[in-house]
Amino acid sequence: MRAKIRDTEIFFDVEGSSLVVDGDRIHTKPVAFLIHGGPGADHTSYKPAFSPLAQKLQLVYFDHRGQGRSARGSKQTYTLDNNVEDMEALRRYLGLDQIVVIGTSYGGMVALSYAVRYPQNISHLIVIATAANYRFLERAKEILAHRGTEEQKKIAQRLWNGSFENEEQLREYFKVMGSMYSLTYDPSSSGKTWDRTIFSVDAINVAFGGFLRNYNVLDRLYKITAPTLVIGGRHDWICPPEFSSEIAKAIPNADLRIFENSGHLIRVDEKEALLDAIAGFLVYKR
Repeated sequence: MRAKIRDTEIFFDVEGSSLVVDGDRIHTKPVAFLIHGGPGADHTSYKPAFSPLAQKLQLVYFDHRGQGRSARGSKQTYTLDNNVEDMEALRRYLGLDQIVVIGTSYGGMVALSYAVRYPQNISHLIVIATAANYRFLERAKEILAHRGTEEQKKIAQRLWNGSFENEEQLREYFKVMGSMYSLTYDPSSSGKTWDRTIFSVDAINVAFGGFLRNYNVLDRLYKITAPTLVIGGRHDWICPPEFSSEIAKAIPNADLRIFENSGHLIRVDEKEALLDAIAGFLVYKR
């Protein structure tokens, strides 16, 4: 499905019903926006990992502008600010009140930025493997220098410089870097996720070559009023767990969970535990 909002067209998909018939009663499930990472990827890597949550939530997946199945446009518009405003426009387009917000990696940065700008529109906030300011970039470079192979260090220069030339280079990057992102990475199976992903070179180049170098919402996280769950992976190289701890300390009454057997892709390394943590948080923090 597509929503023509603001100056673009956003692709979105819905999993799970809103109204549930329970005998002679009907109840409404909360709606959750799942915000994909990258930037420069699409929402499909969240499927089917998050699908079990559709038993408790109506899930809305969407692709950021210029990415996945959403409309392309001027790359100068591929900004964090526009991602936040597109998300708010989609919420209004769908006629929703408060929503559950779940963001991973760059999606977590969008989620945090949305939450400080529109705190009244969020019932629960869940951010996974993310950071609140640009310092994660230098820390990631340090970790890669210590843990990465020579091939990984070389190909990561395209990320740091924002210099991917085409989709195939970006797909190659994720395959070469697979063991850095996931402790359970298996080239024979895990690589298939990247084969089906629609990549946007412009989106990732604009982010890492530009606005992420100045990204910072840390000093505004106190504005977040919704119950918040912050999740990090102990072995995450690009958004290391110290940044999850930093976020949790800055948000009033936030809960922090560090997954000891996960890299950046917690939904791959410890999927069942991740889903249990999210489901338990939503029940406990009503």
